[in-house]
Amino acid sequence: MDDEIRECMISFLPRLRRFAYALTGDADAGDDLVQDTCVRALTRLDQWQAGTSLESWMFRIAQNLWRDALRSRRATLMEAPGDDAHELAGADGRIVVDTRSRLRAVSEGLAELPSEQSMVVALVCIDGRSYKEAADILEVPVGTVMSRLARARRALHVLVGDEASGHSPKREEMPNGQAN
Repeated sequence: MDDEIRECMISFLPRLRRFAYALTGDADAGDDLVQDTCVRALTRLDQWQAGTSLESWMFRIAQNLWRDALRSRRATLMEAPGDDAHELAGADGRIVVDTRSRLRAVSEGLAELPSEQSMVVALVCIDGRSYKEAADILEVPVGTVMSRLARARRALHVLVGDEASGHSPKREEMPNGQAN
């Protein structure tokens, strides 16, 4: 394999890992997805078209692998990582509990979003991609990225904001009429 392609792949692995974690909601599952993505990319490098974005191609591979896994398992995404109390020495317990509770609520909220919306959130909000970059990776128009992100943000606001206050939203308050 060409050293330039190899270095390019290595340079964006942290962004691919963040994307995979956002999709899976679990560090180990995210790492597995990154590994599967790299294996798929390396074994099918002949399918990548020189002159196009290698990074976007690998993000699409990760997206497709994740969708395939969801279809085959018909399962929900995993929860946020558990507690590691030994790392909390000296931390304010209230802040730690509140932060973890919020993180878990966001992770669970992401898990309830349709995959198209969670992927856009992962690319734009977590990885900091522009709408155009996300559109290129997902192979959709920029307007589609914007509308998916707007719907995802509204849904997360309802899911996460209400959970933090202890209020369970009514069916008519939920995006698309979904119940908790």
